[in-house]
Order: sequence, then C-alpha cells, then structure tokens
Amino acid sequence: MEIGVMVIFWYGILHAFGPDHLTAIADFSIGRDAKKTFMTVSAFAIGHGLMLFAFAKMLEHVAIPESITAYGDIIASSVIVSIGIYLLYMVARNKIHLRSHIHDNKRHVHIWFGDEHAHNEGVNDTSALGIGMLMGIGGVRGMLVTLGMMEGQSIDATMILAFIAGVMVVFIAFGWVIWWVNKDILTNIRNVRRAFATVGAVSIIVGGNMLLA
Repeated sequence: MEIGVMVIFWYGILHAFGPDHLTAIADFSIGRDAKKTFMTVSAFAIGHGLMLFAFAKMLEHVAIPESITAYGDIIASSVIVSIGIYLLYMVARNKIHLRSHIHDNKRHVHIWFGDEHAHNEGVNDTSALGIGMLMGIGGVRGMLVTLGMMEGQSIDATMILAFIAGVMVVFIAFGWVIWWVNKDILTNIRNVRRAFATVGAVSIIVGGNMLLA
C-alpha cells in the first residue's frame, strides 16, 4: 500500500505540471487575494482528484476502451479554451474593474467582473470544484498507466488523498506566484486588463494545441 500511495502522490505532482492545469490555475488565481487563491486552487485540486478517483474505481470493474477515454482530453481542452474566450470577452467589453483603498495602513485592491457597480468575482470555489472535475476527465488515460503500475492494488481513499496532496503541492506553489503578480503588478486597471488578456490568450493557445494534437 505504501508504494501505491507514493506512486499516486508523485503522479499527482507530475500531472499538475501539465500546461493545461497551470493555465487553469492562472485563470482561477489572477486578480484574487491570497486566501481566495488558496480556496480556489484547493477546490480545483479536490474536484480533479474526486473525478479521477471515480474513474479509477470504475476501471476496477469495467474495461474502458482508449478511444472513449480520449474524449476526456477533448473535454479538458474545451474547458481551457472556453475560459480563455470568456476572459478575452470580459477584457474586450471592459467588464473587469479595479478599485483600491487603504485599510489599517495597508493598500487593498479589489478586482471584479461584470458591471462597474456589480461585484461578480468570476470563478468562485464552487465553479472551480466543478471545472476541476470536468478537467479530471482528461487525466483518465494517465491514470490508466498509473493503475497498470499498481496491478493488484485496490484504489482507496488514502490513494486519492495522496493524489490530491501531490496536485496541491504544485497548484499552491504556482498559485502563490500568481498572487505575487496580483499584489505587485495588478495595481492599475491597465495592468489588470493586460494580465487577463494574456492568460485568456494563453488558455486558448494551450487548449487549442491540445485539441489539435
């Protein structure tokens, strides 16, 4: 069991380094404070792990052809492209706003989506959980390889917690990088719109390349 847990943990780390996952974390974390960044990346990692766990348990009893699991990559890629299109749309329509104020001698920056007087923050913890689950479908083929390495071992909650832990190591580290960008660079509306346009374009490029691969 210990070997299986370590394999799953390292698989989670390697899995999280995929360009689609890092792109998704950038999409979720851009413009958010440290607490909200941690909550969204955690929700994404949990949703991702739960979906892979569900497929892993299914694969213990049902053989799924690779031609079917390949559709998981299409779904994950489509999610990334859709997020990119959404972000570029919000930038083009001037629906991303910034307001700053001083509180307890510290400067606080608030970034929100929608109308100027609305406060829709875009991706929240619930939607990050759902998107993480959708993108988890794209990891099914990788999970098949990992399961082959652990032949004879049943997948249990301990293993999926190990996978989530491995994913979160990378996601949280990358989330802190994005938070530093939020804190030190996203201090005016021009930089905010440039940053969102950049991550939106990167999302479309990364997701598009995956769809064409």
